[in-house]
Amino acid sequence: MTEASTMGARAQILSVEGLSVEFSGAAGTTRVVDDLSFSVAPGETLAIVGESGSGKSVTSLSIMRLVEHGNGRIAGGSIRFDAGEGPSDLAQADEARMRRLRGNEIAMIFQEPMTSLNPVFTIGDQICEVLMLHRRMSRREARAEAARLLTLVRLSDAPTMLDRYPHQLSGGMRQRVMIAVALACRPKVLIADEPTTALDVTIQAQILAILADLQREFGMAVVFITHDMGVVAEIADRVVVMWRGRKVEEGPVADIFARPRHPYTQTLLAAVPRLGAMTGRALPRRLALTVMEGETPSRIGEDRDHDTADLQAPPLVSVEDLTVRFDVAKTIFGRATHRVHAAEKVSFDIRPGETLALVGESGSGKSTIGRTLQGLQRATGGRILYEGRPVDAMTGAEAGQLKREIQYIFQDPFASLDPRKTVGFSIAEPIRTHAILKDGRAIRARVEELLVKVGLDPAHASRYPHQFSGGQRQRICIARALSCDPRLIIADEALSALDVSVQAQVIDLFMGLQEERRLAYLFISHDMAVVERMAHRVAVLYLGQIVEMGSRAQVFETPAHPYTRRLLSAVPVAEPGRRERLPLLEGEIPSPVRPVGAGPAILAHREIAPGHFVAVED
Repeated sequence: MTEASTMGARAQILSVEGLSVEFSGAAGTTRVVDDLSFSVAPGETLAIVGESGSGKSVTSLSIMRLVEHGNGRIAGGSIRFDAGEGPSDLAQADEARMRRLRGNEIAMIFQEPMTSLNPVFTIGDQICEVLMLHRRMSRREARAEAARLLTLVRLSDAPTMLDRYPHQLSGGMRQRVMIAVALACRPKVLIADEPTTALDVTIQAQILAILADLQREFGMAVVFITHDMGVVAEIADRVVVMWRGRKVEEGPVADIFARPRHPYTQTLLAAVPRLGAMTGRALPRRLALTVMEGETPSRIGEDRDHDTADLQAPPLVSVEDLTVRFDVAKTIFGRATHRVHAAEKVSFDIRPGETLALVGESGSGKSTIGRTLQGLQRATGGRILYEGRPVDAMTGAEAGQLKREIQYIFQDPFASLDPRKTVGFSIAEPIRTHAILKDGRAIRARVEELLVKVGLDPAHASRYPHQFSGGQRQRICIARALSCDPRLIIADEALSALDVSVQAQVIDLFMGLQEERRLAYLFISHDMAVVERMAHRVAVLYLGQIVEMGSRAQVFETPAHPYTRRLLSAVPVAEPGRRERLPLLEGEIPSPVRPVGAGPAILAHREIAPGHFVAVED
């Protein structure tokens, strides 16, 4: 172990020594974590970084002793936990001891909130269960504390939120619920596995500030697993870099960023998109990739402008005054009392070869607009035109053609792939559904061609989704979307779950396909640095309305609306110590839920430069 990892060894609350973890399968035993050692002290934040498949999440599951529930086993090493009663080895602890520790002394925020929350119980029931079990609260006390925790993680209408189910919340909202559950018992060690992946930058900044405050107040140790190097630079005291199951570098955060020694760490930092890197450029830019070839970094491709948008062409898609509302509360007679105003009078165009980015906080209506455009959600008002024709007036054949030409890439690739079907079947299904090809041999050839196109092996067609990493599953979803030769792809947070090295490759794939096929993208994202690189135009959403829209350069270099400026100021900077911590937001939490008949004021827009529109207050 390094000097950094042994410093203050007597005060360490969690020490992992020589940990090795193996998984067994039909092909034999695979070692996914090999001889890993690190430690963390009370009040300290240790960040574990590395690409998908490097063993980060398996390490966290091993500490919680959950790895055995997934066909894995701890093959060697120790996990020493000392909560003040003397150290004990969790690697040897029985299930009864681990049940007492989990959620109480050691808590974990899981990466995928939808699979971590029980879909048949309300949010309130799930938080109250933890409080009643571990803190011995009454039902009434637990419910009051649950509402306080939801307010702490900046969820609006906390008392009402307690009675909602996971499927009624956006991905970012569900992640904040999971953070509230993890913090409920004020654990001594918090293991956070990609806890801010699904969060927009403003909420992410607030959650990180909340975690830092709780850490100081309770002396909580944090093991923070992430692929966001900006977050690492802001919160970490020390960093462990993992690659192929092994620790390749460890040190203080400032040293890792300023003087990375291992080639993989250098490659990882080179792939980090940096906000402001595109200043002065009118067009998106396709950058050369740095990848590992064996133990050596290698540079592929070249930097060049990405000029694919035909802004003089007629719009491929036009959205005019789109309004989408959901009833969320009803009387016993079924009459609605409250509605979510998910989108209000939203208008924009998308032209061939153009990438329009929709950015904004979780719950701002980004995904709702994308689903409505695809036909997965019914509009309350307004209209959508495809090549000038109203979508709601299309015949059956025209509607079928539309579904073929507009494809959707969902935020969670694992949830959008059928676990019982091979990935080859999933990619081929749209081809069969739309009768693009009928010959089985031709369909198989097309599937293999698409797998190669997204950087996978044709032999992978016979595998199942669980046999792939998150980045590989997202590539499979891209291949499936391409199978119909679409003209517009709606990418809903398609890069948010990917580590930076895989993310850079998928960005290059998106841009390459756009050059080759003149694809249009509606790119829904909360990652402002990625949007700056990829987008031709940007629309900023706040509580279901567009507050600013313009070219990438206009929105990023001359932001006119206060909310846009707040979004940009909240972006984590991948330079330790460069940015002061943002102050916690005070006051009422804005909510899109309103009583029936009390709709929001519709914003008027002013053109402050050609093509640059900003909302103005009456």
